[in-house]
Amino acid sequence: MKRLLVWMLMLLCATGLGGCQSKTTLSPAAPVTLTMWHVYGEQADSPMNRLIAQFNETVGKEKGIIIDVTVVTNSVELSPQLLDAHANKPGAPAMPDLFSSFPGIIKQMGVEHVLDWQDCFSEEELSHFVKEFTAEGMVEDHLAVFPVSKSSYALFMNGSQFDRFSAETGVSCSDLADWDGFFDAAARYYEWSGGKSFCALDYLLHNMELDAMAQGGSLYAADGWYDLENPFLREAWMQFARPFVQGHISLSDPYASTQLTTGEALTGIGSTAGILYFNDIVTYPDNTSEPTNLRVLPLPKTTGKTGIMPVTGVGLSAYRTTDQKAEAASVFLHWFTENQRNLEFVVETGYMPVNNGAFDAINSYPFPNESYRELYESIKTMRETYTPFVQTADNNFYRRANALYEELRQMQPSLHQRAQQGESIDLLAEETWDLFCSVQ
Repeated sequence: MKRLLVWMLMLLCATGLGGCQSKTTLSPAAPVTLTMWHVYGEQADSPMNRLIAQFNETVGKEKGIIIDVTVVTNSVELSPQLLDAHANKPGAPAMPDLFSSFPGIIKQMGVEHVLDWQDCFSEEELSHFVKEFTAEGMVEDHLAVFPVSKSSYALFMNGSQFDRFSAETGVSCSDLADWDGFFDAAARYYEWSGGKSFCALDYLLHNMELDAMAQGGSLYAADGWYDLENPFLREAWMQFARPFVQGHISLSDPYASTQLTTGEALTGIGSTAGILYFNDIVTYPDNTSEPTNLRVLPLPKTTGKTGIMPVTGVGLSAYRTTDQKAEAASVFLHWFTENQRNLEFVVETGYMPVNNGAFDAINSYPFPNESYRELYESIKTMRETYTPFVQTADNNFYRRANALYEELRQMQPSLHQRAQQGESIDLLAEETWDLFCSVQ
């Protein structure tokens, strides 16, 4: 009997919140409202908003919880908006109860201001989530950022035009598996198309760093920027800089989906979540159009090396206020990360699932179209054969990166023209390295 009582108490502790809380603070007669900020689709009918509406009409109504989305933003603007709200800056909106977040934001805010999700999930429950994802959300000894989805990078292409290019040049999708084949295809496409960019890159720096990492060495200096003395870093930069000055590749402005939609580039490398923003039709500068026939391939890897799969994206944090709101946040997060629901959410948004059961179910999922099936086949290939790398960066990194990208966009037309006039490709690429080194 005594053992039974102990077991029951342990069960209550595991399912309660913030300790052995067995009595609920929630009531459908007096529902509690949780305000929420998220980054999942700035369109009105975002997949996140639809799921929240479903929660409010079902479990939320039953238990007395209303989730009210008050801000839908993007990951770039997220940090300053949250920090301004937390600091009660004049004109800033009130701090939300639930919000998309990075660990870096929580470190600046102070981990004591958010819930520790370890108080809401038992060890058994947590064991069902991808351990690399939950580990990333740890700040000090708190699980402050709970993974609800993660993204990686992929190679997207205008399949209609690639088929013509492939038929006339012999370049195939398999040639794009590594950077050597990728850059060779870029040069051949430039000639075939009469001077168009083969690929628009959303994250030049991150692609460069993955290539450098595959070759070895520590990449980062103490200030969170790159270690410019690392020879692998310079070698990786130059590999991208040479085709850049020749016009074979370009920087997205701001995302690769734009360049593909307008026919300015044949392919684009960006977040897997970017699949939401590719149009079904590509319209070329001469006003002709055709189906995009979007194709998706794994991120190219360094030739002769094991691929590195970047893992990035926000998680969910809860501002610490009342016990009632904490319990409501726990109920919502448990509901939202249930296997099938998590899988349905990520498949709509181009993200990876966060629990192992949802990952296992991908193989049999009825995808809405061929491009989504290819995306998740690419994610599966990278997860099984690449080495995962969780990317983290602070606001200062993105400030420097965006400044560098803007300078490079302005420089490229001149560099391209000088390359066409016969100037040394290596010396022109050196100019971009000098610019990279000058960013403060």
